[in-house]
This record gives sequence, C-alpha cells and structure tokens, in this order.
Amino acid sequence: MATWKNDPDHSHLGFVVRHLMITDINGRFAEVDIDVDVPGDNLGEAVFSMTAKAASIDTYVHARDEHLRSPDFFDVAEHQELTFQSTEVRLGADKTGTITGILDMRGISREVTFAITASDRITNPINSKETRSFSIIGEVNRSDFGIGPNIPAAIVSDRVRVAANFEVSPA
Repeated sequence: MATWKNDPDHSHLGFVVRHLMITDINGRFAEVDIDVDVPGDNLGEAVFSMTAKAASIDTYVHARDEHLRSPDFFDVAEHQELTFQSTEVRLGADKTGTITGILDMRGISREVTFAITASDRITNPINSKETRSFSIIGEVNRSDFGIGPNIPAAIVSDRVRVAANFEVSPA
C-alpha cells in the first residue's frame, strides 16, 4: 500500500456560508494535511485522512476569524483540529463518485458523504513526481457539530458548503 501526501501549495480546503441571508462569505483552513493510502491503483479501496488546524481558519477578515476561533464557534483552545477519515469511496469509470467518512469538528463526529472527482495519474512536469488530484464538494450543517449554537441561521446559515481540491504524490 502506498501513502500519497498532499502538496500544501496546491491544496485548498474551503467553505462558504450565507451571511444575513444576503451574501456568501468564503473561508478556508490554511493548514491542512491529507494522506491517501492506495492499494495499487484501486481508488475504490483508498483511505483518505484529513487533518486541518482549526486555528488556521481564514475568512480574510481578522476580527471575524478571531470570533470564529472563540468558544462561540470552533473553540480552538479546546478543539485544535478538524479531521475526516474515509470509510468508503465509490468511483465510476469516469472517476467521479462519492466519498463517505467520519468528520469530526469541535469534538463531535458524524458520518458525511461528499461528491468526489479524481484525476488521472500523471508525471508532474515540474518536479517529476507521480501526481494526481482530487476535488471533493458537499455540504454540512454547522449545528450538527455544535458550531455557533447561539448564532441564528438568519445571521449565519446553518448549511455550509465545503470544497476541497488537492494534489497528492507518493510520500
């Protein structure tokens, strides 16, 4: 089994929430590590592991980021990481499908399913490493994870759109 690790310079874990039912606010977690354990080239048997540092949340507004790090939302002093561990990957011949796993945020674990798209394996022309990429998109409800329990959905939507794009190469 080969372990593939993400290239931080070509990886992004982002999210979008609706503010005041008017506009979308984009954010990301700047510090993310992703491992993909792949037996041979069978992505259907791959295991994806993701860890994001909660304190690395970045919405491009410092005061908002500090509030998101507080006990009102992520409580990063007590819950330093967000994690995801896949339990099932289903990909069709077109390399699209679903990824299911356990997402843990703020000490609460829930099973989630996202859409996934995989690229072909290529030799990266810049570093000559074998490389592939993955795109994962979906939605979670922040209330399912105890994030912002006292913040009404009319102020910050309960539904959070999630998008992860990352390149991986063998470790």
